[in-house]
Amino acid sequence: MKPLPEVWLVSDARNDAALERALAQLPRGSGFIFRHHHLPPAQRRARFAQLARLARARGQLTILAGSAAQARAWRADGAYGSPQLLARGPDILRLASVHSLRELARARRADLVLLSPVFSTRSHPGATPLGPLRFRLLAARSPVPVIALGGITAKTAARLAWPLWAGIDAFLR
Repeated sequence: MKPLPEVWLVSDARNDAALERALAQLPRGSGFIFRHHHLPPAQRRARFAQLARLARARGQLTILAGSAAQARAWRADGAYGSPQLLARGPDILRLASVHSLRELARARRADLVLLSPVFSTRSHPGATPLGPLRFRLLAARSPVPVIALGGITAKTAARLAWPLWAGIDAFLR
């Protein structure tokens, strides 16, 4: 397996208008997680296909938020979701979204986990962030690589001193 990306862009409704620009600015070999659950199914699939072409042209992994079967059908490089969603399906790269030690334990089929929120984030207003210390304690319990998510920008990633990170707003500037 080739090396996994250190930097990841996560999509949602907030950053949709800037995704083409953000993908162009991401380093070659980065990762792109397409969520876009706000779109109706046909529009979501068309938007994924459009952005996946751009990402692949830059050597970026494209991950679909959904089941492993759906990711395979859409020709994504992998699937992203809860440990329960990823527990079944074809053999494909799996990125699990986790927020606690309990969820981390359930992510047995994951190849990577996105642990969040590390810092305060607009995605989860009012949620208590893990903070650097708790993030590191949880990450140390993971049998697979951990990607930091939640309030992550290049600046907070440097402060966290964690090699794998993902951002939603980080690439909007």
